[in-house]
Amino acid sequence: MVAALLASCAAPKPPQQQEEAPPSVVVAPAPAIVAPMPELVSEADSPRAYRRDGARHLYGKNRGRIFRGQLPPLMFAVGVLQVQLDNMGQVVGLHWARAPNHAPEVIVEIERTVYAAAPFPAPVRMGGVTYTDIWLWDKSGNFQLDTLTEGQRGK
Repeated sequence: MVAALLASCAAPKPPQQQEEAPPSVVVAPAPAIVAPMPELVSEADSPRAYRRDGARHLYGKNRGRIFRGQLPPLMFAVGVLQVQLDNMGQVVGLHWARAPNHAPEVIVEIERTVYAAAPFPAPVRMGGVTYTDIWLWDKSGNFQLDTLTEGQRGK
């Protein structure tokens, strides 16, 4: 009886574990990421052709700051700026080919104006573009771009 009692107090044997096969995992392919279509699109096929689209876009975003009519004989500042855009029309870089260094406030304002105008029309045929335009800055703070200038008055 003591033996039976001791046998019943012994720890139970752990159940034998059967090795299970790992569950089958089916991995579905990741869904294709589709970039949203830009609202503004340019069909230009060269930086030179895109320049007009960029200038029109800047004028549209700055209607109250465009100098109307012919510019005076002397400009307060003239700058040549290259604008680099990605395939969605976002500004990814600016480079001054000729900065109006005598008027650093104009440099800052032109750069702010360009960044604030983004996104530009997406250059869909080129996948990105770097275009150049000349900024003609009047002492009033208004400007024209060479691409859309109305000319300059004589003296």
